[in-house]
Amino acid sequence: MLDHISITVADMSATAPFYDAIFEALGYPCVRREVDAIGYGMRNRPGDDNHSYVSILATGEVIAADRRHWCFRAVSRAAVEAFHAAGLAAGGRDDGPPGLRRHYHEAYFAAFLLDPDGNRIEAVCHRPA
Repeated sequence: MLDHISITVADMSATAPFYDAIFEALGYPCVRREVDAIGYGMRNRPGDDNHSYVSILATGEVIAADRRHWCFRAVSRAAVEAFHAAGLAAGGRDDGPPGLRRHYHEAYFAAFLLDPDGNRIEAVCHRPA
């Protein structure tokens, strides 16, 4: 459904290690790096539109924590666990450890983190164990 999204952060130098770590754990490459913007994933091209792209954009302003959250697909439950561990090691905060969330469906395996600005980031695998 999503082609591309942008997540705003206050300070790129404080937040870049978090996003580098979680997207590496999920297998999404960093394809753009500037002082105030980082991009992960792959942009779509003519005749090849099965990709997603995420921009992390620095605003220089405090980010208000609200109900926004972004969820990224993981290819396995191990990738969800790696996402969570990498995010914690890179300055993220736990907002729900890796595990089944059966209230969504019986195989919904996810983990939740807060980035250094309080953005809620999730990784999910829908495949059975």
